[in-house]
Amino acid sequence: MTKKIVFFAFLFVLLASGSAKAELSIDITGARSEPMAIGLPEFSIGENSAKSDAKKMAQKIARVIEEDLSGSGLFRTLDPLSYLQSFKGIEDAPAFVDWQAISAEALIQGHVDYLSKKQIRVSVRLWDVYAAQEMYSATLEIDEKGWRRSAHMIADAVYKRITGEDGYFDTRIVYIAETGPALNRIKRLAIMDQDGENHQFLTDGLNLVLTPRFSPNMQQITYMSYYNDTPRVYLFDIETGKQQIVGDFPGMTFAPRFSPDGQKLIMSMADNGKTDIFEMNLNTRVIRQLTRSSAIDTSPSYSPDGKQIVFNSDRSGAQQLYVMDANGKNVKRISFGNGRYATPVWSPRGDYIAFTKMAGGKFYIGVMFPDGRGERLVAEGYLVEAPTWSPNGRILMYFRQDAPNKKGIPGATKIYAVDITGYNERRLITPVDASDPAWSPLLSHR
Repeated sequence: MTKKIVFFAFLFVLLASGSAKAELSIDITGARSEPMAIGLPEFSIGENSAKSDAKKMAQKIARVIEEDLSGSGLFRTLDPLSYLQSFKGIEDAPAFVDWQAISAEALIQGHVDYLSKKQIRVSVRLWDVYAAQEMYSATLEIDEKGWRRSAHMIADAVYKRITGEDGYFDTRIVYIAETGPALNRIKRLAIMDQDGENHQFLTDGLNLVLTPRFSPNMQQITYMSYYNDTPRVYLFDIETGKQQIVGDFPGMTFAPRFSPDGQKLIMSMADNGKTDIFEMNLNTRVIRQLTRSSAIDTSPSYSPDGKQIVFNSDRSGAQQLYVMDANGKNVKRISFGNGRYATPVWSPRGDYIAFTKMAGGKFYIGVMFPDGRGERLVAEGYLVEAPTWSPNGRILMYFRQDAPNKKGIPGATKIYAVDITGYNERRLITPVDASDPAWSPLLSHR
């Protein structure tokens, strides 16, 4: 049985925070730097709120904000025992000299009020400690059940105000949940927040599912499933839990993906020993063939403007990456390194293409510019595969499988994330083995 997923609506009100331009910033496009030191004191609570409930809620929200920011590798929260000031309300002014004394560069001040039994208001202010000025402030009025999303949205706002880039905390991950023995693996569709919370299984495991991908509007997931040994492409509606068949495609190889406008799917299909790339209009169900070669062309991915497609092909004798126009014309090879290249995916910013590389008995996750220059490997292992981009194009997620044990039993599969510099690799905890992750756009952009 699939489960219905409910998103909780809430009001997000941004307040102007002064006209002066703050000096505090992190350049995330340059070389790696030390994490920025942030003070995150205990959030104050409203006088009319039930103190125990409000205090617990304030602590939970602050903890998620801290985990989001620290998990990015760009920020570090100072030890609360070192704090010299506490706040009784959101209007209390920071004693900047006290925060400078413990080398805090930024300060996050928060306040929680219960407006009713199930309705809360969260207020937050971000301060540049050394410039002694406010950088950002916001008030969120939310259903109590939406508290976790409110924390992610605040962390995104802090991240954007300091780095100049959109955050990625208010997002979800869909992946393949794997259980059972190696020769009889059960693979289910699962979904969770980007920090591993709010986990749900979406399919029952009766039929094998593979390669899930989000639509641009996040209302649907496309994936492959084998029904009576026949590969089918499905669309799964996240809001309702309903799924529909796009079509039966005997011989399909790799995942279908949405076009940037969500109106088409691109996929590869095999016929008489060769595999070509096809595009389907989701409104008309009309299929158009884009490549016609004697080679194996697979794993297509659109550029964010929809004008180009990257894919891998063995048309040169080895598995390499190619870029072509969206109509299938002007095919150009872009990878020329040693080894084989696979599963390319275009960054949502358009500046990089991520890929899996196999060379020297190892697997790698790497990135390169769309013209093939600047190849850089950011992760390696016995098996690392299937990169997916964060919506801001700064983090890659992928799955890693450990080497078999001495008895030949395959190792566990786990999901990891790493920034595009190759630093701050971290594992996402899942209840079962996990593979083939796909990252959603920001939920707040729906």
